[in-house]
Amino acid sequence: MIRIAKYIAGSGLCSRRAACRLIESGHVQLNDRVAIHTDRVSNDDTIVVNGQTIVPPAAYNYYMYNKPVGIDCVCNPQDADSIVHQINTPVRVFPVGRLDKDSHGLMLLTNDGELCQRLLHPDYYHEKEYRVTVDKPLTGQFLKTMSLGVSYGNVTTLPCQVKRQSDNIFLITLTQGMNRQIRRMCKALGYRVIKLQRLRIKSLRLGDLPLNQLQPLPNDQVLELKQP
Repeated sequence: MIRIAKYIAGSGLCSRRAACRLIESGHVQLNDRVAIHTDRVSNDDTIVVNGQTIVPPAAYNYYMYNKPVGIDCVCNPQDADSIVHQINTPVRVFPVGRLDKDSHGLMLLTNDGELCQRLLHPDYYHEKEYRVTVDKPLTGQFLKTMSLGVSYGNVTTLPCQVKRQSDNIFLITLTQGMNRQIRRMCKALGYRVIKLQRLRIKSLRLGDLPLNQLQPLPNDQVLELKQP
């Protein structure tokens, strides 16, 4: 018997965090009653999410995707810009985390809810690398402050790796995943992001994958992603 959110995530419908939100909003039924977070289930139970009966997949699938600017990572079929209109896979997969609509680059798509949970959980500090173009020349002070941590709103970002690539382009490697984090860090220091591209998630690299294309992951890459 496992927690119902973990079961839903294991079905490939969504991440465990998203499953928790569905349960909290009353969109999940367990054996003809509204489910609660503490419910534990097995394959003998009937779990229905928004009218869809949940069945664990026979196998998990993993893809890397080069997201273009203008594509929204929210899986909303009613949104013409949603990523669901850009991907065509034999089984339903969902994005691991988000890449904002104005950014482009590497995304991981899967129906493995447990891997999604591990990659998104802040306790694991998984690296994500980005190439950032800003609106004016970089200074040594800017690069130093970005690497030590930037305060904006009521948060201070963790220290990170920052490396200058050119006059106004730098690479940054984060272990956090806060909403629009890089853009807000730059804004707090008086810079505006012109272009933002994700290059890497842990050991998975974008490489030369064409824009708006999917590529299945080989087993060795999947195993590397599953490493702690």
